[in-house]
Amino acid sequence: MSAHHSPDAQPEPLVSAPGRALEGAVRIPGDKSVSHRSIMLGALAVGKSRVSGLLEGEDVMATAAAMRAMGATVTRKGEGEWEIDGVGVGGLLEPDDVIDMGNSGTSTRLIMGLIATHPIQVTMTGDASLRKRPMGRVIDPLTAMGATVSARTGGRLPLVIKGTDTPLPIDYTTPMASAQVKSAVLLAGLNTPGVTTVREKVATRDHTERMLSSMGADIRVEDGPEGRVVKLVGQPELSPIHMEVPGDISSSAFPMVAASIVPGSDVLIRNVGLNPLRTGIIFALREMGADITVENERVLGGEPVGDLRVRAARLKGVQGLSVDPSTMIDEFPVLFTAAAVAEGESRFDGLHELRVKESDRLAAMAAGLKANGVEVEEFDDGIIIRGRGGNVPGGGTVETHLDHRIAMSFAVLGQRADKPVTIDDARAIRTSFPVFIEMMKGLGAGLEA
Repeated sequence: MSAHHSPDAQPEPLVSAPGRALEGAVRIPGDKSVSHRSIMLGALAVGKSRVSGLLEGEDVMATAAAMRAMGATVTRKGEGEWEIDGVGVGGLLEPDDVIDMGNSGTSTRLIMGLIATHPIQVTMTGDASLRKRPMGRVIDPLTAMGATVSARTGGRLPLVIKGTDTPLPIDYTTPMASAQVKSAVLLAGLNTPGVTTVREKVATRDHTERMLSSMGADIRVEDGPEGRVVKLVGQPELSPIHMEVPGDISSSAFPMVAASIVPGSDVLIRNVGLNPLRTGIIFALREMGADITVENERVLGGEPVGDLRVRAARLKGVQGLSVDPSTMIDEFPVLFTAAAVAEGESRFDGLHELRVKESDRLAAMAAGLKANGVEVEEFDDGIIIRGRGGNVPGGGTVETHLDHRIAMSFAVLGQRADKPVTIDDARAIRTSFPVFIEMMKGLGAGLEA
């Protein structure tokens, strides 16, 4: 268990209160999804992969440690600069000890996919938050491919996964929009003879497909009337990657919302990944009236990238969004912050997935907003937020449940609060955005640890 998330460690409160207008240019740490996959797939390549701009938060470091434990050489060469010496598809070794995934649900589910079709047995655990999260959604398809999984009630960690030496390719339809489930099945398909097929009704983030294709895998993606179909031919020899990881759009959402709601702000966020299956937050904020322009568009390692210019604007509430929730599921907590400051009522539906994240994010956001004087109505798969049309009263203490996105969302809200907003514990921010507090203070935000 990470020391940062041990229940016995001392909490680190954070107080957020208005600073000045946010101004300046920033670079956001590397995309977490791309960082995870570059280490995992680099570990399965034949030869040395080089990755720059890697996110060095705790979640990605847990991935690096797990791949080392299974035989890959993963070496830090400098800030954000990493080298991975792979073992080849089928070459993972059984680790000597339990693998601790810290707080990372993404890498837990994806690594379960890798293990499932290697003849090794691995015990996996994580911190208190991760041990509450359901893994059944990946256990089901991986079991169908031949793996054996023993987990706690509800498919939770700690668990033991025993991979098979005779894996079977499957044709699998994902029961929910989840890039993690899709990727787990595809990664299991890498060491499976034949063609592994994943069907999804709603297209989800495609970093795994893009990276596999760039490494020489035979992977085909087709869009049809019933959704997206991905077919992977198993047992490829993956070429090493030389990857520059773009800035994480999920992390960019926090300065984007802050610059949108703090009067007089003008912020340039450089080198942000603009994968079309991840940019829902930009469209959602624009629907609320945000002033966001994309500059300097280009392609890095198969991923579209650009700079985001965000200026303060008067936001208005929305009754639902035209973008699919799956394109921005991690960004909803900070969007709720924008809705709290906007003029008029906002309603967001179809968000049941938020209940099974690092925390129950619908409940945590509703409680934190109420504690700071915002009227909200929470229901099974969504929330109604009655915007204040300006500053929120503030003065409340927010329980983060060791969830980094809850902590950062309320750090943003405090910039438009009449009384300071207290975040009970900011330690979890280090999992995905280690420089968040320092970066926001540099732009002009009022944050005091």
